[in-house]
Amino acid sequence: MMNDPTPDTEISLSFDNQRAVVSPWGASLRRYFMVEADGGETDILWGYSGGRHKKGGQGDVLFPFPGRVAEGRYSFDGQDFQLERNDKEGPNAIHGFVRTLPWKTDRADLNCVAFDVRLDAESYGRLGYPFSLGLRVTYTLDSEGLSCSFAVQNVGGQAAPVGVGFHPYFTVGSALVDEAEAKIPGAGYVEFNERLAPTGTIIAAAGTDWDYRDYRAIGSRRFNHCYVQLERDAEGMATASLRHIGSGRIIDIVMDRSFSAVVVYTGDAIADAPRRALAIEPMTCATDAFNRPEWGLKRLVPEETFAGRYTVRHRFVPGIVPQHHL
Repeated sequence: MMNDPTPDTEISLSFDNQRAVVSPWGASLRRYFMVEADGGETDILWGYSGGRHKKGGQGDVLFPFPGRVAEGRYSFDGQDFQLERNDKEGPNAIHGFVRTLPWKTDRADLNCVAFDVRLDAESYGRLGYPFSLGLRVTYTLDSEGLSCSFAVQNVGGQAAPVGVGFHPYFTVGSALVDEAEAKIPGAGYVEFNERLAPTGTIIAAAGTDWDYRDYRAIGSRRFNHCYVQLERDAEGMATASLRHIGSGRIIDIVMDRSFSAVVVYTGDAIADAPRRALAIEPMTCATDAFNRPEWGLKRLVPEETFAGRYTVRHRFVPGIVPQHHL
């Protein structure tokens, strides 16, 4: 099925009034929207159609490292490695290898599709990552909303450093994200240097302008933050939210325990569409965890599988009262 996808290959999913558009090119999540009774469409994601129209990493899968690896260098099990420095913001490696690969479509149903990709040690060893992994990403629409699950298996003969992340942008219908409010469950965030690489310090969010554990207006703040120390409910779920007071629209991104960090980005560096939407990026480890494994890096041994899921839910709550203003 779809043996030779191109950047323009897309698959549509539906469940009740929900619609999603995904692609085997990078296993990308390209649209998620609701079809209203009058036939109109309400976008939940700031999305796109056709590979050449993607902006700012919209809907990308970030694997085997999400975020940046400082200077593209890391050590693992006593060996030193050098990745390609492909970050436009500085001499770092960023977001892994699979965003521009054709994935195999394993199955496609009306409301569910699964994509598979494999990294082999021989090919990617030349790029600084000599480990063999298989990754499956599954998108499902159901009564809970849009779910994205992953399962990565070590199919090689040695342990491998692994991180998984996702790069959706969300919109509650405002022209700019400045008009929306966000709620981010991180009690701390990673301090970055001028090259957007971590300094090694985790800053406590409490008492700072970046404490968003309760709803606060985004306003003119420029987010490009990696939040950690995620607060969770009794079921172990961490939830980030975006809402709009005027419309009562709320989007919740619910992450299971596999996700230990979330990057929040207002898209200020997107040349022709800054601040159109808010990237809320579930990540199984923090930025540069390849150099700081205590920040959630998974050491995956041969034949071991690491899996997780996040879910996007959309709801209306009329008469929302703002809690904080800038």
